[in-house]
Amino acid sequence: MDKLDTKILSALQKNGQISMADLSGKVGLSLSACHRRVKTLEANGMISHYTARLNAKAIGLEIQVFIAAKLTSQRQEDIMAFEKAILDMPEVLECHYISGESDYLLRVAAKNTEDYQKIYRERLTLIPSISQMTTMLSLSTIKDFDGFHLSNG
Repeated sequence: MDKLDTKILSALQKNGQISMADLSGKVGLSLSACHRRVKTLEANGMISHYTARLNAKAIGLEIQVFIAAKLTSQRQEDIMAFEKAILDMPEVLECHYISGESDYLLRVAAKNTEDYQKIYRERLTLIPSISQMTTMLSLSTIKDFDGFHLSNG
C-alpha cells in the first residue's frame, strides 16, 4: 500500500458515496487510474464493504451498553456455543474476544433501559456458557469511531 492508496482509503472512510470523479481529483489521479486502484483495494480485501452510518438516536436507539462477559470455561464447546448465540443477536453490535478478567466485550444498542433489560433477561442470560456479566451503561460518546488511522508514510 502506497501513499495514493492511503489517500484513497482515507477519503472513502470519510465519504463512501464520493463519486469516482471527485475521488480522483482529491487524490490527484486520472479517473481510470483511480477506479483501477479502488477495484484493486476491494479485490485485496482492504475495502470490505460500503455502508451508511446511521444516527442511533434518530432511529430510536437511545442507549448503548457495554457488557464484559465471562464464560464458565474455556472449553471449545462453551466458546462455540457463546459465539453462535451472539452471532444470532442483532442487538449485539460488536463482540470482541479479549484478554483479562473477562472473556468477551460486547456492545449493545437498545431503545431504553427497559428494552435493554428485556435483551439482558430474555436473550443474554439464556446463553448457558456465560458465568458472569458486568454491564456498563454509556452515558455519552466522547469520540465515535470515524475510520482507521492511516499513516501516510
